[in-house]
Amino acid sequence: MRIAHLLLTSRFAGSERYAIELAAAQAEAGHDVTLLLRRAALGDRPDAPGRHLPAGLPVVALPDWWPAWHARRWLRRHRPAVAHAHLSAACKALRRVEGVARVATLHVGYKPRQHAHLDGLVAITPAQLAAIPAAFGGQRVHVDNWTRAQPAPVEARARLRAALGVGEDAVLLGALGRVEPSKGHDVLLEAFAAADLGASVQLVVVGGGSALEALRRRAPRGVHVVGFSTEPAGWLAAMDGFVSAARSEPFGLVFLEAMVAGLPILATATEGGRHLAPRFGTPTVPIGDAAALAAALRAFVASGLPRRRYALDDFRIEAQRPRIEAFYRRLLG
Repeated sequence: MRIAHLLLTSRFAGSERYAIELAAAQAEAGHDVTLLLRRAALGDRPDAPGRHLPAGLPVVALPDWWPAWHARRWLRRHRPAVAHAHLSAACKALRRVEGVARVATLHVGYKPRQHAHLDGLVAITPAQLAAIPAAFGGQRVHVDNWTRAQPAPVEARARLRAALGVGEDAVLLGALGRVEPSKGHDVLLEAFAAADLGASVQLVVVGGGSALEALRRRAPRGVHVVGFSTEPAGWLAAMDGFVSAARSEPFGLVFLEAMVAGLPILATATEGGRHLAPRFGTPTVPIGDAAALAAALRAFVASGLPRRRYALDDFRIEAQRPRIEAFYRRLLG
């Protein structure tokens, strides 16, 4: 099957990881796959998506001016069977493209301007699937996210904790991912301060984003805001417990990465949090409620934060890729 994936962003996060890993897995399975990226995504920056491309994956570098126009031009010229878009700019690029199955993954949620013109939508949680309006004329399917994360090198825990000045006898809670208002880091800092967990409990926030500098300015003693990192698995190994205070988390690939690390997880009641809560084994916390999160943090730390072994067979790309390809065939049929 000839498949084109469109990803017109320039910064790397969970949605970009999803698109790149899916394209690579489909190519490994024998499909004729091309990934369309903006040239800005191939820059020499730690957070450039191009830094995360596997060797041998065919890539087309689109100009940074009018990338949607160039994407449409490429699709009309090369006529893949499927054009699979990721995030808003790529979805809009599929307008007025005919003769291909136009698909998008709902990395955030359904928005008419981005998705109403498409032939098919892949929802990553059941709640997302249910929220697609009946007026949407295309087909829809729910396929869970996946992870290819591997445990960190043994030395990473001691090295990264030492970089923060956090001893092995201290408890280190952590958050990992984009630092944006939707991720609720401001609520996390307020709750951490209110929980008053003592000097032996510290918090680290790992990730880059638009709210990073504001978060750094308001971080109290005992909170470390380290910015973007190229070794997320190492930081997860350095943590004793993972906390998500997100206001919005459609799935939360980082939850799966935290599970690979064996971390106990405390999360707010987002779509992803509710979907995965039965696996966490801890109740979710109301969104935006710093007092409730503070109480949950106290209980979380009091539990002793034992490492866990999670059942993750359902979240392997080898299980999910064939389901996405079956959806393609349904659309083409």
